[in-house]
Amino acid sequence: MNKAKAEDFEAKPKEEITENEEVAEEKESEDEVSLEEEEEGESEDSETEIKEKVGADSKESSETSEKKSKKKEIEAVVNIYTSFNNTIVHVTDMSGKTIAKVTGGMVTKHDRLKANPTIAMFIAKKIAETLKEMGVKSLYFRIRAKTGNPAPGPGAHAIVKSLSREGFRIANILDSTRIARGGPKKKGGRRGRRP
Repeated sequence: MNKAKAEDFEAKPKEEITENEEVAEEKESEDEVSLEEEEEGESEDSETEIKEKVGADSKESSETSEKKSKKKEIEAVVNIYTSFNNTIVHVTDMSGKTIAKVTGGMVTKHDRLKANPTIAMFIAKKIAETLKEMGVKSLYFRIRAKTGNPAPGPGAHAIVKSLSREGFRIANILDSTRIARGGPKKKGGRRGRRP
């Protein structure tokens, strides 16, 4: 068989052999070009896939950052004025706009109970409801007593405690009681104000 193939090969003219070789070489060169194009196409596809993945990652990171910014805690300022006759709570946002305002008189009919710690707890409960509706999470407390008094009234501590139990985060507590620095004469005669 090998002899027959060799004879057939020798029998063909040399021109045909060269033409066949040229055709084979052209096919090989075309195959090489097509392989190079496919590799380039694959590299472009892989680059686009990488870009899409990077884009998706950046979109996800931007979405997570948006979620973080959405999850940012809304803060409010709770201004508590407590004398020994009444308790007034005024809640504002950080710019000073009123969110809620509740006083002892709005909770009880009895004048003698307006400054009571139990009534202060009911005041705090009313305020907590409105703050939860607004989505407030953390609170700054500004406690104020009557000017010149060394200590706030009995309702202040009860309000802070009950609001912290409701799940609000206490960011800061500040005593903003005003201090008399001269000014008009205090109420009371030569022997002071007697009860």
